[in-house]
Amino acid sequence: MAKTMLEYYKTVLQKVSFDVILFSKELKKAITKLLPDEIEELKAWLLNFITDKPELKSTLIYLKA
Repeated sequence: MAKTMLEYYKTVLQKVSFDVILFSKELKKAITKLLPDEIEELKAWLLNFITDKPELKSTLIYLKA
């Protein structure tokens, strides 16, 4: 089964989570490429993912729309 774009961006975001600037850049890119329902799923995933990464909480601003 082919990997969905949503799964691809989740993987990318996990890999770049060590750098807030790079994470922000990839998150913005994901938001422009994903469908609205995928963005909602990404938002739910992101809220769970950053619970133990307080330095990434500032990136939630990109999901406000």
